[in-house]
Amino acid sequence: MSDDAVPTAEREVEVAAVDTSVNEQDDLSTPDVEGEMEAQPAAEVEAEPADDGDGDSEDAADSSLDDPAQLVAAVEAILFVVDAPIAVASLASVLRQPIPAVDQAIASLRHSYDERDAGVELRDSAGGVRIYTRPAHARHVERFLQDGQRSRLSQAALETLAVIAYRQPVTRSRVSAIRGVNVDGVVRTLLTRGLIVEVGSDPESGAGLFRTSELFLERMGMQSLEELPSLAPLLPDLDVLEAEEL
Repeated sequence: MSDDAVPTAEREVEVAAVDTSVNEQDDLSTPDVEGEMEAQPAAEVEAEPADDGDGDSEDAADSSLDDPAQLVAAVEAILFVVDAPIAVASLASVLRQPIPAVDQAIASLRHSYDERDAGVELRDSAGGVRIYTRPAHARHVERFLQDGQRSRLSQAALETLAVIAYRQPVTRSRVSAIRGVNVDGVVRTLLTRGLIVEVGSDPESGAGLFRTSELFLERMGMQSLEELPSLAPLLPDLDVLEAEEL
C-alpha cells in the first residue's frame, strides 16, 4: 500500500466517525423535540380548571335576574320569609345584583301593592324593609288570631290537661308516665294557651311542676278546683278490673 493511500483511508475513517456522531445526535435530539411538541398540549389541558357545573348554574341563576320582573319576584320571595326587616345592601348581596337595581325592584313591588290596594304593604323599618299587613285590615287579622287562640283543643291536649287538673301539681315526666306518651309538645301548647302554669320544681327530681291556671277555671266555668267532678263514677268497678286481668 502506498504512503498516499494511508492518509486517505484515515480521512475516510474520520469522516465516517463524524457522520456517525452527527447521526447519533440527530437520533437523540429528534425524540426530545417530538416529545416536547406532544407534551405541550397535555400541559395546557391540565392547566385548565375543572368545571363542576356549579359556577355555570349560579351564573345562569344570576343572569335570569337581569329581567326586572324576575328581580322583583325574587325580592318578594325573600321578603315573604324574613322575620325581621332586611337591609337593601343585604338583599343586593344575596341576589348578586347592584343596589340601585334592588332599590328599583323594591319600589316596583311597593307600587304594585299600593296600586291594587293589597292586604299587605312594604314598610321601611329598622334600617331595612319588610312586608306588613295593611293597617286597614288590622281588625280582621286580630280577630283571626284571637279565634285561633280559642280553637278547640286536640284529644291529646284534653287528656294531658285532665291529668294535670286531677294530679296537680305534677311534673311533665309524671304526666307522660300516666298517659304513656311524650307530652312535651302538648304541655307547650297548654302553656301557650294559658291553661296551665309552672309553679316551681319538684324537691326530689328538680323537674318543673305544673298546675292549672285561673283561665282554666274561667273556661271550665268553675270557681275552684273543688268543683272538679269526681272520677270514681267514671272508673270501672274493681271486680271488673280483676276479671279482665284474669
